[in-house]
Amino acid sequence: MEIVSQAKTSAQEVGLPYAGDLTPEQAWLLAKTGKAVIVDVRTPEEYHLVGHVPDSQLVPWQSGNPAVLNPLFVPEMERRFSKDAVLLLLCRGARRSVKAAIALKQAGFESALNILEGFEGKADASGQRGHINGWMFHKLPWIR
Repeated sequence: MEIVSQAKTSAQEVGLPYAGDLTPEQAWLLAKTGKAVIVDVRTPEEYHLVGHVPDSQLVPWQSGNPAVLNPLFVPEMERRFSKDAVLLLLCRGARRSVKAAIALKQAGFESALNILEGFEGKADASGQRGHINGWMFHKLPWIR
């Protein structure tokens, strides 16, 4: 998988503490061909109410209100996926997914990559998302 290899090489060159980043389009290409699994690390509420990528797997990085680190995140990932699986991590704006990718790299997952821009993307001047970038902005498949 050339896309994954390139992302890993770029990550090493700039010293990222995780496997690397992919654009939403690259992530969808890998997922729809079955070469990777999209793991949504948002809360169940975000996943179900805002929407999600078809066939994505929900494993929340945070839980509760106020949100705190989900202590079962890494154990759940270890239970559900092999350490050599290509996992593409997605959250709202690509912040939690980076933290999750770092934790997974530290746990021995070599191909846990961050999806740049997130599901909803960056907030615009009025605080709304989905107008500047992100999965939804690029009109990639999603369901509610």
